[in-house]
Amino acid sequence: MDGPVPGWLADTVLYQLYPQSFADGNGDGIGDLAGIVDHLDHLAWLGVDTVWITPCFVSPFRDAGYDVADHFTIAPRYGGNDDLAALVDAARGHGIRVLLDLVVGHTSDRHPWFRAAIDDPDDHRYIWADRSEPPPGFVASPGTRPGGYLPNFFDFQPKLNFGYGRANPAEPWRQPVDAPAPRANRAAVREIMDFWLGRGVAGFRVDMASWMVRDDPEWVETARLWQEIRGWLDATHPDAVLMSEWGDPRIAVPAGFHADFFLHVGGDGNGRPLRSLWDTGDGVRRDDWGRLDCYFDPDGRGSPAAFLAAWREAVDAIGDAGFVALPTANHDFDRLCCGRRTAEQLPAAFCFLLTWPTLPAIYYGDEIGMRYLPDLPDVEGSVTVPGYNRAGSRTPMQWSGGPGAGFSTAPPNRLYLPPDPDPRRPTVAAQRADPGSLLHVVRRLIELRRHTPQLGARGSVRVLHAGYPLVYLRGDRFLVVVNPRRAPARIGLPRPVRGTPVLGGGVRLADGGTGAPAGGRPASSGPGGDAAPNGGGPGGAGGRPGGDRVLADGFGYAVLLLDEPYPPA
Repeated sequence: MDGPVPGWLADTVLYQLYPQSFADGNGDGIGDLAGIVDHLDHLAWLGVDTVWITPCFVSPFRDAGYDVADHFTIAPRYGGNDDLAALVDAARGHGIRVLLDLVVGHTSDRHPWFRAAIDDPDDHRYIWADRSEPPPGFVASPGTRPGGYLPNFFDFQPKLNFGYGRANPAEPWRQPVDAPAPRANRAAVREIMDFWLGRGVAGFRVDMASWMVRDDPEWVETARLWQEIRGWLDATHPDAVLMSEWGDPRIAVPAGFHADFFLHVGGDGNGRPLRSLWDTGDGVRRDDWGRLDCYFDPDGRGSPAAFLAAWREAVDAIGDAGFVALPTANHDFDRLCCGRRTAEQLPAAFCFLLTWPTLPAIYYGDEIGMRYLPDLPDVEGSVTVPGYNRAGSRTPMQWSGGPGAGFSTAPPNRLYLPPDPDPRRPTVAAQRADPGSLLHVVRRLIELRRHTPQLGARGSVRVLHAGYPLVYLRGDRFLVVVNPRRAPARIGLPRPVRGTPVLGGGVRLADGGTGAPAGGRPASSGPGGDAAPNGGGPGGAGGRPGGDRVLADGFGYAVLLLDEPYPPA
């Protein structure tokens, strides 16, 4: 039985940092840990309290750091172990926890473990077929050892041996999960975790968490592996968390994780729940995805039904054991601002993200509406197959104007990736100076969530309309309205209500008999506005808007505090 979930996790707002693109502290064109320290004030001002840093360990960087060559040492281009300690300490001073990316299903082919295994037929740390010709799916040995090794993703990422869920006499390299090598690898995972937890990190996001044990029907042995590690973690570091890259929270959380992300891949629908929200089809593409109209589409062609069904199934399976995490994007998928979804639609998207009962995860730069850039060169393995170019979501953070976007003082030809060339590109500096900007909207939504338990991950939710607009009740007093399409939308409510707009724009309650507003005015003059952030509503006493109709302008969104509890269903 897993231990209790650390109390801090339920209230967290997560922020994913791609270190090579966030901030360059030494001017070499690549982001680093010192650059992150220099910009912690931005994250604290925004309201973020947990950051997840993608792999920052020693690596040949053929897969942007997901090919680890030394799990115990920070890559020199980012700094050193002392720099990570300084970052953890500085973040703690801002009320921010730090999570690291744990990549333990494979290593780089430059890892000392692998360099030893290629010449030693008795070394079973990796999955190795010792025969004259490697079987299909295996990579030929680069050393004196005959046969070949099993890769986990790219050929240069040999799969660590955590055993197989089933034996097969035709494949003698399959070892059971309790063989000495799988047991040694599980011990190594604990050693790596203990090393960094002892240096102050708050936990880990685990890469490819479902791919540990091979040929494992229903992930039975993989779940046992993570439950064993979770038991150790609860006993030795009870305030630390494990979050997974699994893409199926209903499976991952019972398997031992505190939270799992809905992803663009994974689960029975191959990532459909997340893609049905965000995927415009204008960014990264896979042939097996097919055609999908997302809900946050300006033409209003999608539906939230797939997401809502998957979320409900997940929370029913999880109960109080953990959480579903919902990201705006990540380093492998499109940003929110991609293709035909433009900046004016993003406030409604963030309103949903920060008022739905999940753990919200903001990908760096999405808070200002940085866009996915197509057709960038392949940098550190960013292109996996034709059409699937992840570089467009990995461009430098846009802090200010100028050729380096405030990311770096290095000349343009030395930057990790080119910044957005659009002279109108959003920047943190410009949006900080504009109270009506997306950045301020996101900050106000985070502040509202933090001070309103009903809007958090543990609060109740009741969907009143699953279309355009999406209307749902948090607790029994907070009515949330989100219309992500360009055209206005309206729905009827079962009974009239009155309420105070707390935050948002372009939404009002009206009398269904005439279609006219029943007192007051729209929540604000536009979707980027902010109605009464301290709880005061328009119209004054006796003039609060009310009625049995919800009217939402195009791209409108609002959170309203109802005068009276909404009756039970």
